[in-house]
Amino acid sequence: MALVKFQTENFRNLSSAPVSFSPSFNLLYGENGSGKTSVLEAIGYLGLGRSFRVNRHQAVVSHGQQRLTVFGGLDHGLEGNSQGNDCELVHRLGIARDVGQKETVLRVDGEAVRSLSGLAKHLPVSVIDPGVFDVVAGGPGKRRQFLDWLVFHVEPSFGSVWQQCQRVTSQRNQTLRNGRLDEALMRVWDHQYATLSERITEARAGTFGRFKLAFEKLVREVEVPWTEGLKLEYYPGWDVSRPLAELLVDHRDQERKVGHTLYGPNRADIRLKFQGRPVAETFSRGQQKTLVILMKIAQGMVLSDMGKQVTFLLDDINAELDEGHRAMLAIRLQALRCQVFITSIERPMVDQLWPEGNAPDYRLFHVEHGKLTEE
Repeated sequence: MALVKFQTENFRNLSSAPVSFSPSFNLLYGENGSGKTSVLEAIGYLGLGRSFRVNRHQAVVSHGQQRLTVFGGLDHGLEGNSQGNDCELVHRLGIARDVGQKETVLRVDGEAVRSLSGLAKHLPVSVIDPGVFDVVAGGPGKRRQFLDWLVFHVEPSFGSVWQQCQRVTSQRNQTLRNGRLDEALMRVWDHQYATLSERITEARAGTFGRFKLAFEKLVREVEVPWTEGLKLEYYPGWDVSRPLAELLVDHRDQERKVGHTLYGPNRADIRLKFQGRPVAETFSRGQQKTLVILMKIAQGMVLSDMGKQVTFLLDDINAELDEGHRAMLAIRLQALRCQVFITSIERPMVDQLWPEGNAPDYRLFHVEHGKLTEE
């Protein structure tokens, strides 16, 4: 599905005027501070339930306001060959946040939904911005987020299991930090934690297998000879040759000293190595950026094979990628029949994105003072 109708209220400096987008490519340009990234951020609210730029809703609501709203209308995307007419909308999504009351209201087709997953599952949103390159250079948490986004869209039940595991982990950590350890209570938490951990690990491992196949296929098709010898491995967070519950008991004293859980899915990682060493130590900054782009495309390939269309948000990629890599990314996303939003300061040069002249249908918007004007 693709986001073809869009409207916000009290979202940063954005105009509340409704906008129609292409189910294919949407190119947005304007000066710094014009509102380009805010458009992507608002779209992200519909697919992620939060901002990909800041952690606080208060930073997003317009100055002097208490409540923000984002509305989106989805159609069948390129598969439906539609142009965003009202009669062709298949879902209407809405999210409202009252920062004073600290309340969030989520709606799908006019009906309230209780969890963000009930909203986000309809619009897989993948962000490529300057911060995304921490997937390689950052810690394991960044790579867990990268993998879990894909697992959520592959395995519908993953979100609820993950949330249950987070709650149990929090309770277990609290018990570890108590002055006097209740071993009977710890064994209850151990059992629940181990059971949920196995379900999470099974879902992650299965999805990682799909991702790795897609990534390897992509690397064969794209000329990146420096990736020869690159190894991607999924580490579940403990030595799975031993039962997790048994491992937790054996390391009870160690966990008591640090006051938190040291083994399990909260320690999982995608290990990226080149000739036995982490790629963060061996690849250049440019190679790391290209690697992340390839990993993002591979995510899209997995969901495309499942009949799901990803909405990619590419924020200010001119500052991060050279012309050749921008063209590679645009052509690959076009082949996946994804919906794509690209922002830039300068008016985009379409012939640079598609140098062979096979540009897809696209819409071009100039953004100024939070208002989008189609050109």
